[in-house]
Parts: sequence; C-alpha cells; structure tokens
Amino acid sequence: MILHRYFARRFLTTFLGVAGVFFLIMLFIDLVDQVRRYASADASLADLLVLSLLNIPQGIYAILPLIMILASIALFLSLARSSELVVTRAAGRSALRALLAPLAVALMIGVLAVAILNPIVAGTSKEYEARGDALRGNASVLSIGSSGLWLRQGSDEGQTVIRAQSANLDGTRLTDVTFLTFGPAGGPNLRISAASAELITGAWLLRDTKSWVLDDETTPEASATSRPELNIPSTLTPDQIRDSFGTPSSIPIWELPAFIERLRTAGFSAQRHLVWFHTELAMPVFLVAMVLIGAAFTLRHQRGGRTGLMVMLAIILAFVVYFIRNFAQVLGENGQLPALLAAWAPPLAAIGLSLGILLHNEDG
Repeated sequence: MILHRYFARRFLTTFLGVAGVFFLIMLFIDLVDQVRRYASADASLADLLVLSLLNIPQGIYAILPLIMILASIALFLSLARSSELVVTRAAGRSALRALLAPLAVALMIGVLAVAILNPIVAGTSKEYEARGDALRGNASVLSIGSSGLWLRQGSDEGQTVIRAQSANLDGTRLTDVTFLTFGPAGGPNLRISAASAELITGAWLLRDTKSWVLDDETTPEASATSRPELNIPSTLTPDQIRDSFGTPSSIPIWELPAFIERLRTAGFSAQRHLVWFHTELAMPVFLVAMVLIGAAFTLRHQRGGRTGLMVMLAIILAFVVYFIRNFAQVLGENGQLPALLAAWAPPLAAIGLSLGILLHNEDG
C-alpha cells in the first residue's frame, strides 16, 4: 500500500508540473494575442490579463490528453532512470501492479475534470466573450459562413424563416437579419430586413428595420415601411438557437441531459450534443488510455536502449488515438455512428492495444 501511495504521489506531482508548464506557456502566448487584438481599445494590462486567465481553462481542458501522456512518459522514464522499477520487480511486484496507482490517479483527474473543470470552462468562455464585448464597445460576432445562419420559428399564425449573417455565442444577438413570414396557406406574406436582432423574452427586438408586404394587390417596394425598432413575437429560446450553430462545449455537462431532452421535445436534432455528452463521460477512460500508452513504450529499463525511439512511438500512438477519437466524434455527430460507439470505442480500443503491448513485453 505504501508503494502504491508513493507512485500515486509521484505521478500526481509530475502531472501538476507538466500542467503548470503548459499553463505558463499558454498564458504568455494568449496575453500577447490579447495585446495585439485589443491594441486599439482602451484596455489596461490588468484587463488583458483577466481575459487571458478566462481563456486559459478552455485550452488546458482541450489538451488534457497531451498533458497526461507527457506526464506518464516523464514518470516512467524517471522511475527507470533511478532503477526504482528494478527494485519494484525484485520486491515481487509486477509492472502491471505498479501501474495501478498512476491509473487510479489518472481516473480521478478525469472525473474531476469532467465534473468540475467542464462547467468552469463553460462559464469562463461566456465571461471571456462578455468582457471582450465590453472592451470593444460592440458585440463580438462569430461568422457562420457564406450562407449565413438559418432558423425557423412557428406559431398558429404561420411560420417564420430567419436568416442572419453572423451571431454571438449564445445566439441571442444576430446581425444582418432577414425575417420571411409565411401564412397558414403556405405563401410568404411579409419580409423584414434589419441591421440587428436581439432575442428578448418572448420576442425578437429588431433595429433599423424595413418591411415589405408580399401580396398580389400592391407592389412590395411601394408599401415598404422603415422603423428604428420593431418587435416580432417568438417562441424560440437561446438553447434552441444554440443547437443550430453553437458548440456543445458552451453547456455545462450537468445541464446537458435536460438540454438534450428539451431539444428533442422541441423537435430539434440533439445528436451533436448527445455525442459530446458521451465523449465527456468517456474522458476519464481516455486519460487512463493515455497512461497505458505511455507505459507500454517507456515502462522498461533504460539499459535496453532506444529510449528516444520509444518516447517518439508513444507520442505518435497517442496522437493517432486522439485523431481517431475526434474522427469517430465527427462520424457520430453526422449520424453515421451511434453516439455510444463513437464516444467509447476509441478509448477502450486504446486500452486494449496498450495492455496487449504491456503483456507482450512482460510475459513474452
């Protein structure tokens, strides 16, 4: 038990050290980027530092597998260099039993990351955007693409198709918007163009609008009217809009099940959010796979030679598994793979492959 605690402490210390190095590097790079981005704004160094600190959790969370594989390699190389693995084997402990403590620590880190860091990332991302908007003095928008963002809302009076060129993260502010209203008979009866639209409670608040009545009796341009502001009733919610273009990572994992259920009830596709939810649940298992990959190539005595080659192979295999995981996630989001298979198959396959290599190295 004492040996397990020793290995667990060594691995946790190594992981925190590698994470700290990446944190400082990313903080410096992001701070330089913030200085360049807000060079024309009236922003102090403290404001830019706060922005960088709000943006760092998202980056750290994204590279957790990389941090884990590097920490694993550093730990096992250190144990091999000090001959502690030789002493462990001489004491009657197999290499697989020596891995139990690092694997338990990796699993604990993964659980804490999903349960705590995931909601923190969702909150800091929104706060980062809000503070960036305040420094710029206008709304920060995310370009949707050449065809823009398309939404649809319906009521007993008919359907309305909404097209916007860009939108913010939550989908509550749209720019360069066009509303096309269809009557119960199916034909268009009203077109509204606006410079911006903001979703308020139960309605869209449009600014700098121009409306055209589409019927057979009058020429649309002759009956066009312009208004500085206009309210259009809406049954849409920010959650429903976010599903049309937003990233599921902006939603804390604790809120995802209820959010997915609301999307399905409203008739929206929740496949992307369902795949993301299972991918996040599989994160602890994926981190365990990273530790096993590192152990499969570096849990050996350095006198065997080819240490640099083994380290390079471990990192390459980790990147291959990471790529396969992302590729399976894309297939799952497109509906070509079931959500459970897309999220859980890559880490479980990586664990099986790593255990096979370990058993082959240990028992031949």
